[in-house]
Amino acid sequence: MRQVIAYYRVSTNRQGRATLSAQREAVARFIAAEHLELLSEHVEVETGKRADALDRRPVLRTALAQARKAKCPVIVAALDRLSRDVAFVSGLSRRSRNQ
Repeated sequence: MRQVIAYYRVSTNRQGRATLSAQREAVARFIAAEHLELLSEHVEVETGKRADALDRRPVLRTALAQARKAKCPVIVAALDRLSRDVAFVSGLSRRSRNQ
């Protein structure tokens, strides 16, 4: 069974429980449908607006490092939970292919 790491992000503490619960449910459905094994979950409260998001998100850095070590993907419920910045997402993709 292929392992995955889940990353959840809410922008503010006010968004908190409802948004986090919806993200967990979406990821759980995907994991079940694809017969995957959840290795770990990482939760972060941080805005996704700026290109320096990786510098401001220690939990995301930890999730990515764990994924590299385990040679497995990090999954998110929706791309905007990773970032709303296309350049940031593209940079993560390039970085993961080069490591």
